[in-house]
Amino acid sequence: MVQSLNTKVDLVMDGTAFTGLTDYGKVMVGDKGFEFYHARDPRKYIQIPWEEVDYVIASVLFKGKWIPRYAVQTKRNGTYTFSSKKPKVVLRAVREYVDPERMVHSLSFWDVVKRGVRSLGKKK
Repeated sequence: MVQSLNTKVDLVMDGTAFTGLTDYGKVMVGDKGFEFYHARDPRKYIQIPWEEVDYVIASVLFKGKWIPRYAVQTKRNGTYTFSSKKPKVVLRAVREYVDPERMVHSLSFWDVVKRGVRSLGKKK
C-alpha cells in the first residue's frame, strides 16, 4: 500500500484523473499536498506536494455555474487534469494551501481560436 503524503486530511471525494485513460478513484486534499488514489489498482496514484504546485487551472463554464474539470500544473512534471463530484468544494479546499493568485481560469474556446488566428498572422 502507498504511504500518504498528508498528515492531516481536509477533504476526500470521488474523483477522476485524466492520465491518458480515465482513472476513477479518490481525490484527497491535505496539509502536505494533493493526492489521487485509484479505486482498484493501488499502484496507480498521483501525489503532488504543495511546494511543487505552480498553478491550479479551472475550466469554468456558464459564468461559474459549472466547473467540469480542473488541472494542477506543477513546476517540473507537467499538468495533471482531474474532475470530481463537487469541484467547487475541492477548489475551496485547495485555496487554503495555494495562493489565490495562482488559481486561474482556463482559456475559453473562443480565446483559443483567437490565439490561433493571431499566430497565423504573425508567422507570415
